[in-house]
Amino acid sequence: TGPLVFMFHIGKLVAKNMVCHVREDPENPQFSKDGVIILGGIFSFHSSWKERQDTFRLKPLPLECISLNFREFQCAQAMIFAIEEINNSTDLLPGISLGYKMYDTCGAVARSVRVGLALANGNEAVSAPSEEQCTKPAQVQAIIGEASSSPCMAIATVIGPFYIPVISHFATCACLNDKTKYPSFLRTIPSDYYQSRALAQLVKHFGWTWVGAIRTNDDYGNNGMATFTETAQQLGICLEYSVSFFRTDPPDKIRKIIDIIKASSSKVIVAFLSYLDMDVLIHELSKNNMTGYQWVGSEGWILDSQTAETDRHHILDGAIGLSLPKAHVSGMREFILKVKPLNSSGHEIFTELWETLFSCKFKQSESSTGNERECTGHEDLTGVQNGFTDMSLMPIFNNVYKGVYAVAHALHSILGCNKTCQYKGQLDPLTILQHIKDVHFKTKEGDEVYFNQNGEPPAKYEIINWQPTENGIVDFVTVGLYDASLPADKQLKLQNNSLVWAQNSKQVPVSVCSEKCPPGTRKVLQKGKPVCCYDCIRCAEGEISNTTDSITCVRCQPEFWSNERRDACVKKEAEFLSYEEIMGVLLTAASLFGTCMTVGVAVIFFRHRKSPIVRANNSELSFLLLFSLTLCFLCSLTFIGRPSDWSCMLRHTAFGITFVLCISCVLGKTMVVLMAFRATLPGSNVMKWFGPVQQRLSVLAFTLIQVVICILWLSISPPFPFKNFKQFKDKIILECALGSALGFWAVLGYIGLLAVLCFILAFLARKLPDNFNEAKFITFSMLIFCAVWITFIPAYVSSPGKFSVAVEIFAILASSFGLLICTFIPKCYIILLKPEKNTRQNMMGRGTSKSL
Repeated sequence: TGPLVFMFHIGKLVAKNMVCHVREDPENPQFSKDGVIILGGIFSFHSSWKERQDTFRLKPLPLECISLNFREFQCAQAMIFAIEEINNSTDLLPGISLGYKMYDTCGAVARSVRVGLALANGNEAVSAPSEEQCTKPAQVQAIIGEASSSPCMAIATVIGPFYIPVISHFATCACLNDKTKYPSFLRTIPSDYYQSRALAQLVKHFGWTWVGAIRTNDDYGNNGMATFTETAQQLGICLEYSVSFFRTDPPDKIRKIIDIIKASSSKVIVAFLSYLDMDVLIHELSKNNMTGYQWVGSEGWILDSQTAETDRHHILDGAIGLSLPKAHVSGMREFILKVKPLNSSGHEIFTELWETLFSCKFKQSESSTGNERECTGHEDLTGVQNGFTDMSLMPIFNNVYKGVYAVAHALHSILGCNKTCQYKGQLDPLTILQHIKDVHFKTKEGDEVYFNQNGEPPAKYEIINWQPTENGIVDFVTVGLYDASLPADKQLKLQNNSLVWAQNSKQVPVSVCSEKCPPGTRKVLQKGKPVCCYDCIRCAEGEISNTTDSITCVRCQPEFWSNERRDACVKKEAEFLSYEEIMGVLLTAASLFGTCMTVGVAVIFFRHRKSPIVRANNSELSFLLLFSLTLCFLCSLTFIGRPSDWSCMLRHTAFGITFVLCISCVLGKTMVVLMAFRATLPGSNVMKWFGPVQQRLSVLAFTLIQVVICILWLSISPPFPFKNFKQFKDKIILECALGSALGFWAVLGYIGLLAVLCFILAFLARKLPDNFNEAKFITFSMLIFCAVWITFIPAYVSSPGKFSVAVEIFAILASSFGLLICTFIPKCYIILLKPEKNTRQNMMGRGTSKSL
């Protein structure tokens, strides 16, 4: 029962004193001004704070802010300028004065939440007596700020449920587009969803595929770099390293980053940093003289003059990056420079600013030692050159200006303002938020202001190049544009001829893990390394790559072959036995010579056709044999030249038929010799059955069999022109395919059968008595014929390409010359040189021969 009794007493105590208390000390704004409608401002007037170790025994002390941030002072002045301009306007919110309350967050997330709640709740120590509700309308109608993404996420998280509009001028994290988490957040700057992709496209444009990356260790840097990394991978860009830090990190962590950069091989560094973190990094880079690197920057620092001023060692010279488009707001520069500490709200913080700007001290300053120059408060800012007077960040100030005007236009619409406004008290924050989302107007400078479905403006960037001038000052030169609203191939526009690179070079830096693979090679990834690290392997024979950095080699079509560089397919050389080449010429000459020789023999025989040596052994068969030999010599010509349908069919059939005709004549002459000597025997009547008619019929019959074989071959599966791609890789062999191999070997086999039969008969008749026994010469000619064709078979099968055709022609010519020489040359010798032997008595010799 103990806990129940305790809770009972506590309940009685609360009921007795039911009052709303602010548990913390009240937060007082740095700048404030009363008005009918109050706008809140959250800025980081200090960029950092002193680290401390809490003991958790005592209440933590407030943050001790350090490092004045001139940029945020300027943004605050831009907000005041816009409010004053609206208050002085008769067209916008007539009769309604706007006031403001501005707080310093020091860039800390926790303090951002604290001041955000202060703007929503107010600073009263006791809110209301017990009989009234503790709830009340929001103190401000809208909040302008913060500049960084992480504080904005914290503010939008705690303010979001109350639907108080939070309009940031410089928070770019794409994560803030999540309207379920941040329903009241809007911004006048595009999100990093577009900037990160634009940076990746910029890196790809210059061919940098091997880069390092450094980011701020907060939501801005981590989310922005995550999107960049994802897009870079899609574009084939690899990150050698990706490191993060925050400006309050120990020096050892930043030194480790320097060591990583030194050990890397990449020469391009993508820096997704805020300008405050970049200043810290520059200090460490300068100590290590880290020059020669090409920097690619985000909008957080690329247009910051303080960063350029800090870079005294010109480490960032030639840097390139994205920034907001240049802007001009008439009257704003003069307004900012007119500020005086003595007549401004936020006297303490303006005193600190003034002492920093003019290196002086006010008399009442606690830090005054008495040795410094005394501040009067009337010093003139127009003659001072420092971060506060620099107006290069006018695009950011313009974002603040647009945010204030967006709220004013929404209020103007809600209050139904014409000449006057119908203001009846505190407005509903949700109504204001909805009207801000719907605003669409133009500023006095003509800039169009509206919000898309994510509560942000269209993404447009200028591409800035850091170009050092002769006096050592960096000039921020616009060298291109990026417009996310255009088609993908037209979003990025660059003027490459006006760029200056690291170390004042005019040549685009090279940053690749591996050099580009030229045409004729393909990429092979190196084991255990990113896809940007690879070796270039030459394409295999018959394969090509005609583009740079090809992943694969493409095999050429069957009729093509790769050239020596392997970057193009060239038509294969068509190889066939032609009349133009030496071998073709020699074989043609041999064929024609054989033809002429045969014709010459035929002429000799015709002129001496009545002589005994010609009349012996059937002169008709001799002339038919000479005719067939002429055809044999001529048919070899059909094997030379480009194969065609007709030449393929003609060459084998003509060869088969003419050779059978030739062998048939030789066989007939052999049989005549045998029969002639048999006829000399008593009572023999054999020549009656093998006379001239029978000899002609035997030749015709033998030849007709071959003709039938050829007809069947041509009818069923004739030879045809064929492109042989397999025998040689780099050549096309134009040849005649056999069609039916059986037909070819049947033709050849039949010739061989007749030749063997003729050889056997001639061999049997070789020793018959006669001074001129023709059987001896026929035996020798058939021996040559058979030897040629027996050796032809393996030679034909093993010979490549056109040489197989040459072997076949050689076999035809050799066997034809063998028959011609062995059969007819001895007779021609007697006819021409030994005419005394060309007599009947000499032909009969020891035996008796029947004259035919």
